[in-house]
Amino acid sequence: MTLPTRHRLWQPVVDGGLVALAWYLAFQLRFDNGVPIYYSKLFDRTILIVVAIKVAVFVLFGLYNHWWRYVSTKDMWRIARGVLAGSLVAYTTVYFLDPVQQVRLPRSIAVLDLLLTLALVAGARLLVRTAIERPAPGGLVARGREVLIVGAGDAGEQVVRELLRTSGVGSRYTPIGLVDDDPRKRNLQLHGVRVLGRTADLPELLRDAHPDEVLIAIPSAAGEERRGIVDVCRRAGVPVKTLPGLYELIERDVGLAGQIRPVQVEDVLGREPVDVDLEQVASYLRDETVLVTGAGGSIGSELCRQIARLGAARLILVDHSEPALFEIERELVGERHFPPAVPVIADVGNVTKMRQLFERWEPGIVFHAAAYKHVPMMEANPIESVRNNVLATEAVVRIAAEFNAKRFVLISTDKALNPKAVYGQCKVLCEWIVESYGAREDVSTRYVGVRFGNVLGSSGSVISIFRRQIERGGPVTVTHPEMTRYFMTTPEAVALVVQAGGIAGEGRLYVLDMGEPVRIVELAENMIRLSGKEPGRDVSIEIVGARPGEKLHEELWGDDETVTPTDHPKIMRVSRNRVDGDWLDAQLIELRRLVEAGDTLELVSRLSGVVGQAQRTPVERRERV
Repeated sequence: MTLPTRHRLWQPVVDGGLVALAWYLAFQLRFDNGVPIYYSKLFDRTILIVVAIKVAVFVLFGLYNHWWRYVSTKDMWRIARGVLAGSLVAYTTVYFLDPVQQVRLPRSIAVLDLLLTLALVAGARLLVRTAIERPAPGGLVARGREVLIVGAGDAGEQVVRELLRTSGVGSRYTPIGLVDDDPRKRNLQLHGVRVLGRTADLPELLRDAHPDEVLIAIPSAAGEERRGIVDVCRRAGVPVKTLPGLYELIERDVGLAGQIRPVQVEDVLGREPVDVDLEQVASYLRDETVLVTGAGGSIGSELCRQIARLGAARLILVDHSEPALFEIERELVGERHFPPAVPVIADVGNVTKMRQLFERWEPGIVFHAAAYKHVPMMEANPIESVRNNVLATEAVVRIAAEFNAKRFVLISTDKALNPKAVYGQCKVLCEWIVESYGAREDVSTRYVGVRFGNVLGSSGSVISIFRRQIERGGPVTVTHPEMTRYFMTTPEAVALVVQAGGIAGEGRLYVLDMGEPVRIVELAENMIRLSGKEPGRDVSIEIVGARPGEKLHEELWGDDETVTPTDHPKIMRVSRNRVDGDWLDAQLIELRRLVEAGDTLELVSRLSGVVGQAQRTPVERRERV
């Protein structure tokens, strides 16, 4: 039971008055010529008892845990149950109040009182909400930018309601119409705002209605649908804003109207949104101590956000960057109210430090996201790439096995497939390490690697580079006119990684379905247009040639790999003959010797030879439950 807080104590007082009024009206309506004296005495003796009992039951049913101004259909059902339960308890008490039963409570009074109480209690809340959300006198009066809303579904309805509720001096937006492709909604109204037509009618509507802005209120809309709306509005010279996708809406604890933002390139890439029921698949994280390496990076920080929301008992945040670690720890504790976040500044390749962490905190789940990832920089610094990406991964994998962690999830990359650059060669070695440890008979930890392509908006990503170049007025530099890449938003990729960790088996490797590859030139053109400029006229695009180690097209699996579906349509299992564990251990020892000796040329040659001449062992793997 939750008692009303101090600022809502008026609610039970008001309900007490309404209960008393309903009890009084029930007696008055029951008798045509006035209440008989004996029933009048019954009323006098029972009114305070009835009020006390019903208000107490209302408290038990949580009727005072919510603001009346936000009353919903769900609240109405709670009110109905509370009124029914309170009435039954009150009537039973009144019935047995007089042991002699000289005057019984008429059933008709009980029925009238039940209906009147329900009407008054529910009606009072609806009246409060109606009074607060009523439109301005004289209908809709524009007090902000006039906005045409695309989407008359649940999100559109909530946006209209929020905008009308906050209408007044200083309001940013005033809705003047809705657009929806459902023909049944044509000419219908949402809170007084009419559905004017379909998206195909947008050019005409923009010309006739002259809105200041268009708002896309369809969080589940695919990128192609958003892009079509943006193109129409751009040709008409009308700015476009949007609600974020479903993952962003889940992450942010503010109203829909407060999340309106300009359309970004992530919104128009043409990808279908990924549907993941994290609450269902992530039960393995609940009440666990989870260690995340690279916790301050793009993938690592998003892992921390989602894991914290899924009920982990504690999060151990490991990163070598103090500023990045400080930011994610402050966000988790201060903004997301997750105090059991333990920040640890550490090099994941420091075996002594990592062993101390495992000994102290005993993490049950490990997500290994720490890695150097920029291809040209790793090509120029191969020793650090091998040290931080290969040797550090082997160290964390080994320590997780020593301390019997339940699961280990490696964040891999599509660049591990047919690698020609140092970075990709390092990552394929990481995949082999995970597969090798997962197949060992003496290891209980369940290992899994998850391979995917580029994530939008990550530090140093092409999106960030293009955005800065456009802000400077160009040119936007593209390495090759035919270059393509796979893209996925960071929250979507991490959600699938979390799910893949839940279906992890023995050294398995999974690949995420990234959709269709995107031409980098088209990406640059879309970003320039979204900034309100024209490519080639306002901002030029220059072809500068491929950088060291770059591929023209990325792949997600190779010819020697078998891809099979899983229970989730966006996660596929990759099967291949595993690398011989003894051979791999010998190669890692040699790579470690070359790193410590600082022999760059020999290290690069050895790394390429290891990847090109892998000794694989076709072993039938045992399955762990």
